[in-house]
Amino acid sequence: MNPWQLLDTATVPGGEGTLRLMRRGSEFSIMAGSTSLMNSRMSGSEEALASLAWERISGQKHPHMLIGGLGMGFTLRAALAILPAEARVTVAELVPAVVAWARGPMAEVFGAGLTDPRLTIREADVGALLNGEKLYDAILLDVDNGPEGLTRDANDKLYTVAGLRRTLRALRDGGMLAVWSSHTSAPFTKRLATAGFDVEEARVRARGARGGERHHIWLATKSAKAAPRPTKNPTS
Repeated sequence: MNPWQLLDTATVPGGEGTLRLMRRGSEFSIMAGSTSLMNSRMSGSEEALASLAWERISGQKHPHMLIGGLGMGFTLRAALAILPAEARVTVAELVPAVVAWARGPMAEVFGAGLTDPRLTIREADVGALLNGEKLYDAILLDVDNGPEGLTRDANDKLYTVAGLRRTLRALRDGGMLAVWSSHTSAPFTKRLATAGFDVEEARVRARGARGGERHHIWLATKSAKAAPRPTKNPTS
């Protein structure tokens, strides 16, 4: 088997770690330290993040989906394949180099997805796009290996009760927050419920129908009665 080749490195904004783009033949991997954040051979669970969310909001007209993390575009590609022509998709990617990799060495992985007229890519922290009320029908988060800030400490704020209530406000009634993880977390499930979400959980395979490791997706719905309240302990 061919050895891995380092194609490029990128510093996460804020100086919080370095990402490496690796290639072995036709296979790509994005790594943080010794941890593989994503691999081009394992896309099933990231694709499920989009399909499971869409199943739950498919009755929405002119849906607007926010995807946190471009990565290798698996969630984006799945979303574009199933969303209607009148949909909008916004992707927030914190690391500009990841967008450059998508348009450069990984162009074969992304195909024509980046030119879809429904798509807007924002080189920004996904948290910065959550300031407002009733902005999105679905918010899909795949910015870490789970509900804790692996690649960036500031991402922890996304997963606190206070951060989840801010996300709740950014969703329209009946909207869906879907969070990808490599593992389950009972405390995070509890925080979602505390923040005001109706919570489902799904176990999905890394390679879809071909098997692979089991990954975890939280599917948290904003009910029409949801009314987020301030919290005195945002890190609980």
